Amino acid sequence: MTDEASNRPEARAPRGFADRRGRDLTAERRIVARVSEVYERWGFEALETPAFEYADALGKFLPDADRPNEGVFALQDDDDQWMALRYDHTAPLARFAAQNWETLPKPFRRYAYGPVWRNEKPGPGRFREFWQCDADTVGSDRPEADAEIIAMGCEGLRAAGLAAGQAVIRVSNRKLFDGLFDAGGITDPVQRLTALRAVDKYDRLGVEGVRLLLGEGRLDESGDYTKGANLPSSVIGAIEAFLASAETPGLSRAGVLDAVSGAALGAAGEEALKELAAIDRALTAMGVAQDDVRFDPTIVRGLEYYTGAVFEAELLLDTKDEKGRAVRFGSIGGGGRYDDLVSRFTGQSTPATGFSFGVSRLASALRAAGRGAEDETRGPVVAIVFSEDDMQHYLDAVSELRAAGIAAELYLGRAGMKAQMKYADRRGAPAAVILGGDEIAAGQVTIKDLDAGRARAAAIADNDAWKAERPGQQTVARDQLVAVVRSIIE
Repeated sequence: MTDEASNRPEARAPRGFADRRGRDLTAERRIVARVSEVYERWGFEALETPAFEYADALGKFLPDADRPNEGVFALQDDDDQWMALRYDHTAPLARFAAQNWETLPKPFRRYAYGPVWRNEKPGPGRFREFWQCDADTVGSDRPEADAEIIAMGCEGLRAAGLAAGQAVIRVSNRKLFDGLFDAGGITDPVQRLTALRAVDKYDRLGVEGVRLLLGEGRLDESGDYTKGANLPSSVIGAIEAFLASAETPGLSRAGVLDAVSGAALGAAGEEALKELAAIDRALTAMGVAQDDVRFDPTIVRGLEYYTGAVFEAELLLDTKDEKGRAVRFGSIGGGGRYDDLVSRFTGQSTPATGFSFGVSRLASALRAAGRGAEDETRGPVVAIVFSEDDMQHYLDAVSELRAAGIAAELYLGRAGMKAQMKYADRRGAPAAVILGGDEIAAGQVTIKDLDAGRARAAAIADNDAWKAERPGQQTVARDQLVAVVRSIIE
């Protein structure tokens, strides 16, 4: 190996980051456009905040002051202040609201979308960069604000491509567990948070797995040990009974509240039941079906900053991986009430509630459910090049197509016709424009319908039949170029 070759960098993407081509980008842009239209129709204003925030503005959750690069991607500015790439859209909103509160309409309703970054261990389906789309109301403590966010989330998921019965938003309230902890004498905030994280795994680990995590801990199948909350057995039993109380199939939202009301919930829990009852009344008034939004006391959400109602959007579609094996996507979004986040900056309690869903994750889920056909990118019409002497004719053809609003390109390589046709096929071109010497002399153009050719080729096993049929090719007068190509595309 030469010194030059040994010094060449290896072409590779950083771990946890992915290159995305047309299909993926089209899917995400389509989702964002449709959901943004819903948010604006509900009266929410678009807001874009910088990719970077000062690390201390991101909150006590990520990162720690003494570990400025823990969980986020951070760098030190020339004034020695730490900046970090945003890990969600909520922390930047809290900073913006605090910074501009005097001039904002109150409540302030905004939506945002864009990439977020998390410095976490990457794995299958887990990336360090991904897109999220959020909607939040800052400045309202009314349960109806939570209900509106939930109802709008349902409509947003429908707009993104999920029909009735293909997703459900599960709702609970963090104060239910506050009441349980209060009744059990659990005051340590770390112990409470560990217990909530254990309950958050209920749908995946079941009763037995959660019981272990509420106690001393759990050893998983890979041999990794997760330390538990070390709750007293009496509190573990109370939590298990509480979770089981709402497991009756087919319970309405009001029915779930009746089922859990018998637990020893304390003052905080009783307040949670009142808030959820108000949310239910508002959802019913807005016509939100029981199957679209359900109350589920196992929903706690993972982030520490939630203070009241919490939501989790779950995909119900059957999904498969690239090998046809069933795969479960589970959560595709969530949110809740966070009344203390803005107060970190102002010292004054500012109620807020919001919902976020993973755009990248939802696009992947739809594709895994066989719903990605509309996201396949269609390439431009390709004009074949035969001779340098006829370049003006080729340039005129693509210019004419572009002027008519049709994507078109001139082949700019140096290969022969066979390779050019292969290029057009790989580009996903709907048609190829052929202007050979004979066509030019006769004032004609040959147009090959590549879409029709692909469809027919799939049904023709015999190569002779393929050649004899010459699918989708026609020669027409030169002034018919745009009309014929448009008929192929449409």
